[in-house]
Amino acid sequence: MDAVGPVEALERIAFLLERDRAPTYRVKAFRTAAAVIAAMPEEEVHRRAADGSLTEVKSIGPKTAAVVGEALAGRVPSYLAHLEQEAGGPLAEGGEELRAALRGDCHLHSDWSDGGSGIEEMARAARDLGHEWAVLTDHSPRLTIARGLSPERLRSQLDVVAEVNERLGDGFRLLTGIECDILADGSLDQEEELLERLDVVVASVHSKLRMDAAGMTRRLVAAVASPLVDVLGHCTGRLLAGRGRPESEFDADMVFAACARFGTAVEINSRPERLDPPRRLLRRALDAGVLFSIDSDAHAPGQLDWQIYGCARAEECGVPAGRVITTWPVERLLEWTRSP
Repeated sequence: MDAVGPVEALERIAFLLERDRAPTYRVKAFRTAAAVIAAMPEEEVHRRAADGSLTEVKSIGPKTAAVVGEALAGRVPSYLAHLEQEAGGPLAEGGEELRAALRGDCHLHSDWSDGGSGIEEMARAARDLGHEWAVLTDHSPRLTIARGLSPERLRSQLDVVAEVNERLGDGFRLLTGIECDILADGSLDQEEELLERLDVVVASVHSKLRMDAAGMTRRLVAAVASPLVDVLGHCTGRLLAGRGRPESEFDADMVFAACARFGTAVEINSRPERLDPPRRLLRRALDAGVLFSIDSDAHAPGQLDWQIYGCARAEECGVPAGRVITTWPVERLLEWTRSP
């Protein structure tokens, strides 16, 4: 790989660590160091690297100082080279053709809710991965454990997104959105007027996941039938990691038929601990004629690269690129989400 500057090297290391699901504290060390170095005068960075005093700066440790020193010397930092070799390769077998067709991502979080990075940082990472657009979908109010956005905070976030788009300029667009909780009766956890203003609404179940199948079916059908909902997020709610969590029970054929009828896309959630829906349901959704949205559900920049997991599963199940809304240009996506 080509040599990079110290800030870029530190940020790339953090990205690769996130992509490889490293502990948060390790990632934070490199992201914090990158921010500190970026804020320092260039002359001071060079002077401290030369006299060995970088580690006297708060948040710069021996390992991050070594990365800075090697980058300033025009070399690829050894730790970065190691990570590129160990963690920078393909994450999944297959899915490359579909991944190459993706233009965006309908589901990502920032530190406004339970993400770990700022809005602009997430947007820049999505752009740097080659996306033309991405949708910011922080959580809605009822999910207090994830710092869900009140109507007031969401209104403030819309202004921030507009400012970020001004700074990023042409070639990439961050769209406004939300991951809105589907409440037990199928209603949506946000003011209708606000949901109408958003570019994309992803609706997901996060509570009472063990309710009876008939009730869950009614709940999901009510949500996907709403003209405000564009994407049904991680439909079974399952978790594969740790102790795991079983799938919610519902009539999949009825829910997917409703998605097809009302033009709501079914999310192919790419998070390794979700991979939702399972293959058998993914194939039933395909047979039902639904649209799909292959999303990262990223909570950190490096996790944006997880879309390949969803692409591999979609390809394996025969999902054509034309049925995937995240392959669409932004104009077509917005025409679709704004249609009655």
